[in-house]
Amino acid sequence: MSGPVDRSGQDPAIGADAPSGGFRKGAFGVTGSGDTSGFGGLVRVEPGGAVALHSTDRPYGGWFDEVTDALIEAVGEATYAAAVQRVLVDRGEITYFVAREHLLTLVQALRDDEALRFELCSSVSGVDYLDSGGPAVDPGRPRLHVVYHLTSMTYRRRIRLEVAVTAEDAHVPSVTGVYPTADWHEREAWDMFGIVFDGHPALTRILMPDDWDGHPQRKDYPLGGIPVEYHDATIPPPDTRRAYR
Repeated sequence: MSGPVDRSGQDPAIGADAPSGGFRKGAFGVTGSGDTSGFGGLVRVEPGGAVALHSTDRPYGGWFDEVTDALIEAVGEATYAAAVQRVLVDRGEITYFVAREHLLTLVQALRDDEALRFELCSSVSGVDYLDSGGPAVDPGRPRLHVVYHLTSMTYRRRIRLEVAVTAEDAHVPSVTGVYPTADWHEREAWDMFGIVFDGHPALTRILMPDDWDGHPQRKDYPLGGIPVEYHDATIPPPDTRRAYR
C-alpha cells in the first residue's frame, strides 16, 4: 500500500497560489477543497514552459536522424534553420517545433520527398497552455499550439510537428492543400480554440452552432453550467464547485 496522499492540492515548497518556476502540483490545480483524484503528488511542467524549452542534442537516435537529414536535404539548410525552432525527443517520439511561416514548405517536403514520404496527416489538434504550470501569461507568449501527427505508410514512421501562436494573432496556414484529411480537423481546432487556418476552403464551426460565442476549449472560457438535482441532493455548476485555475 502506498503512503499517505497529500490531498491539500498545495505544495509547501511551491506555494498555495500560482505555480512557481514552471511547475504545478496535482492533477487539476485545485485549491481549498483538495485534489481527490489520487494524483496530488503529481508535479507537472508546461510543455513550452521553463523546463521543456530545451532542444534535444544530436544524434537523436534510430531513424530520427535519417528523417532529419533527409528533411534538411529536401528544404535546404538555411530554410531548415529558419523553420525548425527546436527538436524534442521524448519517450521514443520526435517533435519538430516549426515557425508558422515555413509550415507549408516543410509539410510539402515531408509528403513528397522520396526519403521521407509522410503521406498521411492523421491528426491536427489544438492545445491551450494558458496557466497550465508554466510562466505567467503575457500578451506576447504563444499559448495556443497546433499539433500535427504525420505518418509515413512507406517507412512505417510517425513524427509530430508543433506550431505555437499567440491568442492575439492566432493564425496558421492551412495544410489542406497538402493533406486534404486536415479539413475537418482544422475546422474543429478553429471551433474549439479559435485558431484561424488561413487558406482553408470553408473554415466554419463543426461542433458548436454557427452563432456560438467563443471557443469552448480555451482555458479562459467560462465553465458555466446549471445546478442539477439528484436523489435529494443538488450538484452545483462546475464553475462553483472548486477553485479551478
